[in-house]
Amino acid sequence: MTTRYPSSSLARRAGLAALAAVAVAACKNGNARNPRPTVPVTVATVTTRSVPYEISAIGNVTPIQTVSVRAQVSGTLQRVAFQEGQEVTAGQLLFQIDARPFQAALDQAMANLAKDRAQLVNARAEVARYQQLLQNDLATQEQFDQFKANAEAAEASVSADSAALQTARLNLEYATIRAPIAGRTGSLLLREGNLVPANGPTPLVVINQIRPIAVSFSVPQKYLDDIERYHARHPLAVEIRPGDDTTTTLAGRLTFINNQVDTATGTIQLKATFENAQRRLWPGEFVAPVRLVLDVERDVLTIPSQAVMTGQNGTYVYVVNADRTARTQNVTVGRAVDDYVVIGQGLAAGQMVVTDGQLRLVPGARVDVKPGGGAASPAESTP
Repeated sequence: MTTRYPSSSLARRAGLAALAAVAVAACKNGNARNPRPTVPVTVATVTTRSVPYEISAIGNVTPIQTVSVRAQVSGTLQRVAFQEGQEVTAGQLLFQIDARPFQAALDQAMANLAKDRAQLVNARAEVARYQQLLQNDLATQEQFDQFKANAEAAEASVSADSAALQTARLNLEYATIRAPIAGRTGSLLLREGNLVPANGPTPLVVINQIRPIAVSFSVPQKYLDDIERYHARHPLAVEIRPGDDTTTTLAGRLTFINNQVDTATGTIQLKATFENAQRRLWPGEFVAPVRLVLDVERDVLTIPSQAVMTGQNGTYVYVVNADRTARTQNVTVGRAVDDYVVIGQGLAAGQMVVTDGQLRLVPGARVDVKPGGGAASPAESTP
């Protein structure tokens, strides 16, 4: 059966179809004239590097050895053989006290020893002679005992004189004061011509050993197990930057772990030794940060920390595809080190991730990489 429509209905349908075709064409032309705008972004390359496992702290530079030089004998200070602030070597002459009284005492002790030794020789000869007389019944036992006692007294006098001679020699040596260690001298507290007291409360000068030198720092007690474990495997490196220098790094080694935790702060004290060949470190100076390197993870993926976003499903990044469109990628983030983070899963080396401009992005959006973006900096290159 054939259905017939009125001519007016056919005309209406034809008109509607024509209007629909015009509307579709208009939409297509409109989209072509107004494409989605590109989003300017900054990007960075996913790189492989070695990442240290380190602990940061604030340190204080301390000398390995400090000696307060004091006089051991009294006398007039005749000579100061160095300039304050000068570096001295072990055994170098520092001060000379007037040695004439000590030389005279030494001469007297030597004379007393010589006299008593002569008397001892005579006393021993008397003992031998009277022993022979006693055997021949020409002397009494009492006489022999008396000469024997005289000889023993002479021996005691010689021993005392020997001790006095040794003391006099020491006093003469003490009049010449030498540096007990190598280091840098501080302020000179007594000048030539002053009377120097023996073992006075104020040292003549203080010497600090600065090459090598130590840096003392404290870390939370929660790191103690890791420090002990890694320290048992290999020497632990410690890195610092002297003063306000942001380019120079000084390398040392951990040499001391305190035997108890500070109960007031919950920290453990550590010390590192630095060669300090260029004298960049000075006693009393604060240095920060002090970095104790426990271990190094090799060949791990890293990206700048600002590339990581947090959403309802966890952490993600925007990855720039080859056609300059952006897509989201869920990632597993590990440790943060300085201004970058370690990526456990989700990315591959060489991919480009957005580090600035993410808030204006949606999946599939086209991006315009700002000049300088996408190239790995020297710090991001693989070691």
